[in-house]
Amino acid sequence: MKYYIIAGEASGDLHGSNLMKELYKKDTKADIRFWGGDLMQHVGGTLVKHYRELAFMGFAEVILNLKTIFNNIKICKLDIEKFNPDVIIFIDYPGFNMRIAKWAKAKGIKTHYYISPQIWAWKESRIAAIKRDFDKLYVILPFEKDFYEKKHHFDVEFVGHPLIDAIHNRNKIDGEQFRTQNSLDERPIIAILPGSRKQEISKMLTLMLSVVGDFNEYQFVIAGAPSQEYEFYKPFIKSKNIKFVTNKTYDLLSNSHAALVTSGTATIETALFKVPEVVCYKGSWVSYQIAKRIITLKYISLVNLIMEEEVVTELIQNQCNPKRIKVELNKILDDKNRKILLEKYNLLEKKLGGIGASEKTATLIVEDIL
Repeated sequence: MKYYIIAGEASGDLHGSNLMKELYKKDTKADIRFWGGDLMQHVGGTLVKHYRELAFMGFAEVILNLKTIFNNIKICKLDIEKFNPDVIIFIDYPGFNMRIAKWAKAKGIKTHYYISPQIWAWKESRIAAIKRDFDKLYVILPFEKDFYEKKHHFDVEFVGHPLIDAIHNRNKIDGEQFRTQNSLDERPIIAILPGSRKQEISKMLTLMLSVVGDFNEYQFVIAGAPSQEYEFYKPFIKSKNIKFVTNKTYDLLSNSHAALVTSGTATIETALFKVPEVVCYKGSWVSYQIAKRIITLKYISLVNLIMEEEVVTELIQNQCNPKRIKVELNKILDDKNRKILLEKYNLLEKKLGGIGASEKTATLIVEDIL
């Protein structure tokens, strides 16, 4: 069978690569053509466009690159028509994927969405387009099934979270080797995960690293984003107690004692590595006021949203200050608090469905099109 996969970001490339591995197992004659990245390309198939050519973030950048974006949409449609797939598998990336899906559904091509957009947080109005343009929807968060089925009367499949597969299947490195390769000493590590965008990283690193002098018995290690160069981080490394690694977040988390994490998928990754964390986020006053009116969620971290309680402390806006960061970091370094938190993390992993999201999704896709 012929599969066309569209992943427009690094995370989509990761989850797309694991899905492709399972598709090849289920369908030995699978012919896969895709938009993605190096990880998907390493598995096999034919790469049409790399996600690096699609990464436009922020309102201004999108406006400046509208011509390129519309040209990519045109290229994608022409390539799909030429390939004539049995199914298109869309992975997240809603701005682009939902446009292609509307066109593809009208053409009579089967449309499957893996890792649906977070419309439960904002842009819930997209539900009409999702119900119209997608034949199958595979969700990765347990509460999403109720959101779609009970609230919007649209059947979906909960397949579990692919991050569990990604973490389980990673190439592991032992602690001594990791420390040696990255010039780290024997002190316990506090991981710093400040996000991926420059403006976000600058603001969060300034706050997160403000407490370094209060924890000399630990070493703080910044997880550099693949999209940013070391030179960008260099001005923040003002102490011998601050170290840096890039594109090694999983290795870092597997060797960390605690973490300060900017909200996002990283909060789940940190929890799955069983690392006690404090979630920190501070945006501009204007952005925060807008977000507060658009997003009505009780929590900002996915850990707390999934568990439906405050498992990890969230320091947001004015609460995200050096004094509170110090207090909350001390709490998660305390053995009694750590034990309680790690028990909650185990429950979180069970709620996320355990290992097998990629395999389950591949099975459902192949069964539907055969």
